[in-house]
Amino acid sequence: MKPDLLLVGGTTPRTMAALENRFTVHKAVDVADWDAFLAEKGESILAVSTNGHDGLKPEIMAKLPNLKVISCFGVGYDAIDTKAAAERGIIVTHTPNVLNNDVANTAILLMLAVSRRVVRDDAYVRAGKWSGFGAAPLTTSIEGKKVGILGLGRIGETIARKLEAGFGCRISYHSRNPKDVSWHYCHDLVEMARDVDYLVVITPGGAATNKLVNRQVIEALGPEGTLINVARGTVVDEKEMVDALVEGRLGAAGLDVFENEPNVPEALFPLENVVLLPHVGSGTVETRRAMGDLTVENLVRFFDEGTVTTPVPECAHLVAKG
Repeated sequence: MKPDLLLVGGTTPRTMAALENRFTVHKAVDVADWDAFLAEKGESILAVSTNGHDGLKPEIMAKLPNLKVISCFGVGYDAIDTKAAAERGIIVTHTPNVLNNDVANTAILLMLAVSRRVVRDDAYVRAGKWSGFGAAPLTTSIEGKKVGILGLGRIGETIARKLEAGFGCRISYHSRNPKDVSWHYCHDLVEMARDVDYLVVITPGGAATNKLVNRQVIEALGPEGTLINVARGTVVDEKEMVDALVEGRLGAAGLDVFENEPNVPEALFPLENVVLLPHVGSGTVETRRAMGDLTVENLVRFFDEGTVTTPVPECAHLVAKG
């Protein structure tokens, strides 16, 4: 008998095929009556496959008494109550490292697109203004600029290395603790924002970082500064950011994430100094394939070997026991 697995959110055909090969898959999207489903199937569900956006609602997890493992497609897992899971002995996994390069590339893409006004100039050409009005206005370079990284985890370090090596950027960073790196550590986020040209947000979401980039940080970045967010929309006070952009108190922004996805503040739409992406930081064929493979690998290893490849830190002690 295949173990029963609850799939929350969508997945790729490749990942679905791999899941269905090893598990009896129950799709959350097909559940019309959760009370009825949980009453009938709740005790048989041993595994959950989900993603960083949908996570697993606490009230559903509470009604899966025999749940053993939650495999999250994505590096962020703030939509899963990992503390409650760990207390029940449920192992939570995620997919770090395999998406480092493409998320880092997206951050740099946003820096370039904003600084060189790619969207504006593309529209300029398409509207026939090049032939009608001449050359577009000059833009700015990211070469040698001062960049502050908010959150120097795996992806943050990748962004910093690429910017330093490829563009000669001067790197500062802010995190809970200093790291063993050559870049300048800033204990105070506001001071770092005041000192840099670009603030790149790549810290985990969750209660600890909610609205960490607040009005004070945005004011410190100022009308010559650019905010880049490839982390979670909740890390930035979105209302304050929008107001600052509209009023000219913040110079520019490149955003891949938003507070209430897929809903984006419409006040941003007409702004030429803002580039908007639909949360596609890891959205390449190659990286999504690797993420899906690791999601399945964690599940298969758990049921075959009693261990997993990439547990979240809160559950690492459970793997050691396994």
